[in-house]
Formats: sequence, structure tokens, C-alpha cells
Amino acid sequence: MDLDRSSSLHARARAFVDAFERGEAAPDFDELACELARYQADHAPGFARLCRARGVEPSALSRAEDVPAVPTDAFKLTRVATFDEAVTQVTFRTSGTTVGARGAHAMRDASTYEAAALAFGRHWLARDFDRPVPVVVLGPSPAAAPDSSLGHMCASFVRAFGEAAPSEETWLVAGDVLDLGTFDARVATALAKGQPMLVLATSFALVHLLDAVGDATFELPAGSRVMQTGGFKGKSREVAADELRTELARIFAIDERSIVAEYGMTELSSQFYERTLFDPAARHGTYAEPPWARVVPVDPESLAPVPEGEVGIAKIVDLMNVDSAVAILTQDRVRRLPGTEGFELLGRAPGAPPRGCSIAIDELLGRA
Repeated sequence: MDLDRSSSLHARARAFVDAFERGEAAPDFDELACELARYQADHAPGFARLCRARGVEPSALSRAEDVPAVPTDAFKLTRVATFDEAVTQVTFRTSGTTVGARGAHAMRDASTYEAAALAFGRHWLARDFDRPVPVVVLGPSPAAAPDSSLGHMCASFVRAFGEAAPSEETWLVAGDVLDLGTFDARVATALAKGQPMLVLATSFALVHLLDAVGDATFELPAGSRVMQTGGFKGKSREVAADELRTELARIFAIDERSIVAEYGMTELSSQFYERTLFDPAARHGTYAEPPWARVVPVDPESLAPVPEGEVGIAKIVDLMNVDSAVAILTQDRVRRLPGTEGFELLGRAPGAPPRGCSIAIDELLGRA
């Protein structure tokens, strides 16, 4: 553990966020990604084993795309961290709704994560708000789910973008029950004041909303928008993305482009957003990257980058993951479209984990 080195790297990571908020060019991405990989190889034995198994010498790294990626499933099987448990500030855990252990992402300094989440969230959800607005979260409160990274992020949005309101009027899911009465009251008050609303919601909570209201509507004030995130996790029936978006637009009486999907995960410190709210040329299903994160589609067996336009599983290089894994390997299928920014999200790879993910886990755990 080297806290001074970690703090220095956090400062360099936050410099990307500061530059973004000032509208300035970002520092060198590859340089910091490789420095983070070297730091993590020095202080995370599992990552050092993964590098050796891949024939990667951390000191020789010069490109972010060459950093070995830690599979997301590794967060369920071992501690992915460069520091002692005694200095852990917060640990986020995956939902654990499927069979098996919950993944855990320990953070020594959550302020870097918070700064990045707030800056990119503001850019794609709230950049046009000139004053606090009513914010409601169709999800459990941080008190009810203290280890949820999504709840932590939503809480930062409530503080940054929201007008003052009691917790019970902000967090509208308790015990998997959606408080429609309070939601209706918040909408009515916002309509009377002519205030746009920001609704932050999980996909399964939105399906519960659809099922509960039927043909009724919750007409939101002009300028309102909805952030939709996460899957259904067995907590509701599954609804195709296009169908869900169309029904939400009908119920809320807003344009479909005001329904913005967010893509993130517990194992990351960065998030990605659809650009439809502020970019007339953007289409749903394509996501913007912050300057501090890159999504690379890779072959599911060789883990080599695939040609532009082809589908691969997502390797994500996240410079905000200072003390865990700067590169992670997911089972989500993605594609980069020629001539466009960002990436297209195509859903989870079917069946068993891709062979490349399984091999990487064995290498990280020293089982190869």
C-alpha cells in the first residue's frame, strides 16, 4: 500500500474531470492509464499475476488498450484493491439477485468517483438547469441500500440538482413498493409551479410504474427528463427498450428523446449516457464516453480489439478506478460505429461467460 502514490494518482484522475468542466482538452489518457496499471501491478497481487500470464510487463506499457482487463466476475471471487481493508472508505456491492456471491468494489477515496459522476451526469442530464429542480428517485434510499453505487450516485444528483425536499418525498421505493401517491403529489406541485422535473429510475421500477398506472398518465412539466438505468434483475417482467421508452413517453407526456439511458456498473467508477437530450443527431442505444473512460469492443476468446463496426464484448478502461482495476472486462456486447462518437450497447452475451473472461479469471486467481 502506497497512500502517497495513490493520492497523487487520484489528483491526476480528477484533473480530467476539472478539464472537462472547464471545456479544456483532457490530459494524456494513455499515460495515466499505464501509470495506473503499474501502480495496480505493484500493489494488487492478482493483477500482477494477470500481467505475467499475459506476458505484459507493466513498466513497458505505453497504450491503454494493452492493459490487461480484470473480468467483472473477479470482483465476486477476490478483493480487487491496492490498499488495506482498514483504510476503505466505502464498498459498493452488486445487487446479488442472481445465483452466487455479490461483487464488491472497495474504494479508498470516493471523492474521485463522485466528482466524475456528477460532472458527466450534469452534462448529459442537467446542463440546462439554471436553478434547483424537483428530483425524485424511483429506487430505494441510500439508508435502505447503503452499498448501492447507483443509490450513491443518485444521492449526489439529488444534492447537486434538486430543490430541498424530505427524503420520503424524494426516494419513492421502499421494500420494493413504489409510492405512487407521493410521486403524483410531487408531479402536481411541479406542474403548478411550472418547474421541470428530473426523474431517476431503474428499469424494473419503471415497469412497476407502467403496470400500476395502466392507461393513466403522470404528465410531467415541460422540460422534464427521465434517467433510466439498469436491467430488470428478476424484479419485474422484462420489456424491450423501445417499448419501455414509448410507454414512458406516453405516461409522462414527454418526448422520447427526454428519456435518457445510463450505462454503468458497480465495478466501474464512470458512467455513460445516451446523448438524445442535447444532441439532435444522436439516437437511442448509443452512448457517450467521458474523456476519462474508453470502451473497447474485444473478441470474446482472444480479447484482442475487433475491427471498427464489428461486435465484441466491452473492455472498459476507466481512469477513475484508481485503487481497483483500471481496465475491466464485461460480458456486455458493444459495437463502435464508423464515423460516430461513442458506442452502441447490444445487451449481454448469451450463455456461459465468454471463454476469454473465464481464462482471465483463472490467470488473475493463479489457477491457470
